[in-house]
Parts: sequence; structure tokens; C-alpha cells
Amino acid sequence: MTGGYPVTLLMEGRTCLVVGGGRVAARKAVGLLDAGAALHMVAPVISPEAEVLAGSGLTIERRPYRSPEAASYRLVVTATGDPEVDGTVFRDAEAAGVWVNAADDPVACSFHLPAVARRGPVSVAVSTGGASPALASWLRDRIETVLGPGSDIEVLAGLLSEARAALQAAGRSTEGANWREALDSDMLGLIRAGHIDQARERLRACL
Repeated sequence: MTGGYPVTLLMEGRTCLVVGGGRVAARKAVGLLDAGAALHMVAPVISPEAEVLAGSGLTIERRPYRSPEAASYRLVVTATGDPEVDGTVFRDAEAAGVWVNAADDPVACSFHLPAVARRGPVSVAVSTGGASPALASWLRDRIETVLGPGSDIEVLAGLLSEARAALQAAGRSTEGANWREALDSDMLGLIRAGHIDQARERLRACL
């Protein structure tokens, strides 16, 4: 299996379909809803875990998948546990050029879902190309330990974004700025100690 091409898809307002209504389908739906997708779910039976998401922007139809409806969406996830249904969804999506992920079936996928650690606007994704989701989750948990709890990384990202905007407003290139020196200067340590203004000044000095 060749390595994938990592990207961050911008899903805000884009129509997506989840086929299946069990716990796995609900877990996939949460990630899409968090990304702002306009999400629809179809399944004959809807689990309580999926049902509760209806109040979070998910629309639900209690019925089997109708071929070739996957073609009407920008992205599709199928998690029925039925290889025949999941295979049909995959073929419909592929034929229409729609990106599709089949849970627990890496062959019937045009993309794989990584394990993701999030801190505000910062996302760290770990993928094994479908070889071992358990390994991806294990590594993700260790990355979360390194990132630490709370919003410190989010604050750091905010300071960097603020400085980047200031450079652009001054007509300076952001590519030549010494971001690495700033980040290596223990800005994060200052933030974690509550010294945000000092971290901001250190960033300005480095840039």
C-alpha cells in the first residue's frame, strides 16, 4: 500500500452522507458535524448514540440505502457492517467521483480517517493508511499527552496568528520570519505559567 496524501478538508456547509446508524456510524458522524458538514444519515435502525446527534445538525432517515444516492454528496462514509451494502455505497461513490470511506474495509475507501488530537485550531492527525486504526489511536493518545490539557496550544496558535497578521499588514513576508526561533524560545512554557504578555513580547523580539 502506497502512502496517502494528507490533507485537511474544509467541510463547512458541504453535504455529506453517513450510511449506517450504529455506534461506529455515530462516531464518524461526530467528526463530520464538528467540521461543520451538512450531514445526512440513512439506516433502517438508528442507535441511541446516533439519535442524540439529531439535535446537533444531523438529519436522519430510517430506511435502507438507495443506490446510487451516494452520487449526490461531496463525501460519504459507510458503516453498516454489511459488506454488500458498504460495497454498493463504495461503487456508487467511486463511479460519481465522490470521496468515500468504508469503516473497517480499507480496500473499499478512497480516503482513510486518521486519529486526531485537537487543541483549538490545531489538529494533529495520525494515519496508518488503514493498516491499523488501533495503532493510530495509540499514537494519538501519546501526542495528546505531549500537547497537554487545556487551551495552552490554542493560545500559542492565537499569538502566532496575531503576529502573522501584523507582518502581513506591514507589508512584510511571513515566509522569511524566524518562527522556529520563536517557538524554540519556550513561548509555550511562558503561556503555561500564565505569562502570555511575556510570550507575545518574546515572539515579537524573535520576528
